[in-house]
Amino acid sequence: MSKLFRKLFGKVRVYLRITKASGIARRYFVMNGFDGAMTVFGIVLGSWIAGVSKSKIIVLAGLGACLAMGLSGFFGALMAEKAERERHLKEMEAVTNNNVDPIHYEAARFVTFYVAFIDGLSPVLTAIISLMPFILVSAELMPIWNAYVISLTLSLATLFLLGIYLGKVAKENGWFYGVAMLTVGAFTALIVFLIQLFLGV
Repeated sequence: MSKLFRKLFGKVRVYLRITKASGIARRYFVMNGFDGAMTVFGIVLGSWIAGVSKSKIIVLAGLGACLAMGLSGFFGALMAEKAERERHLKEMEAVTNNNVDPIHYEAARFVTFYVAFIDGLSPVLTAIISLMPFILVSAELMPIWNAYVISLTLSLATLFLLGIYLGKVAKENGWFYGVAMLTVGAFTALIVFLIQLFLGV
C-alpha cells in the first residue's frame, strides 16, 4: 500500500511540475480560504450584535454561504482551468506538429480537477474552523456566548495564519502579511459596528 501511495504522489509531483500548477493552487487556497474566514467572521459578528441565541442559525448561515462559495469556486475554476489547459495543449500541438508527449494530456486532466478541488474546498475548511464552537453549542457542550468569542478568535487566527503562509510563499516577512490580514478583519469589524450604529440594532 505504501509503495502504491509513493508511486501516486510521485506522479502528482510530476504533473504539478509539468503544468507549473503549484503556485496557482496556493493562490486559490489562500484567496478562497480568506473569503471563507471573512464570510463567517462577518456572519458571526453580525449575529452577536443582533443577539442571535440559536447556534443552528449561525451554523446553517455560515455553512450555507461557504458551501455556495465552494461550489461556485469549484465549477468556476474547473471551467477556467480546462479552457487554459486546452489552449496550452493546442499551442504545444501546433509547435510539435501533433507530437505531444501523452503525459502532458494526463497532467492537464489531473491539474484541472486538482486546482478546482483546492478552490472549492478551502472556504469550506476555514468556515468549519470558525463554526466549530457553534457546533459544540448545538451539542450542548458550550454556552453560546463563549462560542461567539472563541469563533471570532479562531477566524482572526485563521486570517493571521493565512497571512503567515502567504508571506512564506512570497519569501518575505510572514508577520507583516499576517498583521495585514488581521487589519482587514479589524476593518470589517469596524464596518459592521458602524452599520449597527446606523441601523440602531
